[in-house]
Amino acid sequence: MSAIVVFDIDGVIRDVGNSYRRALADTVAKFTNEAYRPTAIDIDTLKNEGIWNNDWEASQELIYRYFESQGQTRSQLNLDYGTIVAYFQTKYRGTDPVNWNGYICDEPILASLEYFESLTAANIPWGFFSGATRGSASYILERRLGLTAPVLVAMEDAPGKPDPHGLFMAVAKLGLEYEQTDGLPIVYVGDTVADMHTVINARKQQPHRQAIAVGVLPPHILDRAAQIDSYRQNLIQAGASVVIDRVLELTPELIASIQGTGIEPV
Repeated sequence: MSAIVVFDIDGVIRDVGNSYRRALADTVAKFTNEAYRPTAIDIDTLKNEGIWNNDWEASQELIYRYFESQGQTRSQLNLDYGTIVAYFQTKYRGTDPVNWNGYICDEPILASLEYFESLTAANIPWGFFSGATRGSASYILERRLGLTAPVLVAMEDAPGKPDPHGLFMAVAKLGLEYEQTDGLPIVYVGDTVADMHTVINARKQQPHRQAIAVGVLPPHILDRAAQIDSYRQNLIQAGASVVIDRVLELTPELIASIQGTGIEPV
């Protein structure tokens, strides 16, 4: 085995530009009385702060910031987080709690069953650590992608990124399925600054273990050529050892070639 590879899901395994991000924009528009609808650039700017991995919290934060720009203070607002979350979910999952009919149903898949089979064939343990809910993540991984009970650490299982606890949990679960994984380098694959910071924090907490951050450009950035370079640099500055355009580019050969990078604790 050359490494353990753990993947983020949103922006890496599935395109959330017209689902999570659309639901986020819808939610902000709803709770600002349609006065403000954040653009994709607005959302990227917020997420580049490195602490807004949770889109429910990101929605609330953008609502707060809009009203602050209008001269109101947070203490003056009567925002209810649960109401914000509930509205967001009606857009993302839909209005039917059993047979989902929201934006999630149309998310383009960015990986393939064959890709993960190729990692298995190369004797590379792999799993997922995502800020998505377990229901949403399992829907994509199992129902849409066709994986069978993959190792998954979701929102309900661990603190949000950039806390590395969920990454360590995924690695520990993979250690139960594969022999001789102790001491293998950990490769975490994500598309945001928070994902890269997760690896930086993992090195701080376990400096004896090599942890490598691999950045992936999300589809909404690939569609905006003028922003590709700046987004790539943001990921590198946040800790990425390499940044690829698509997750399928992370082949067993590339995984082997990035060994020896990202070793030093920060």
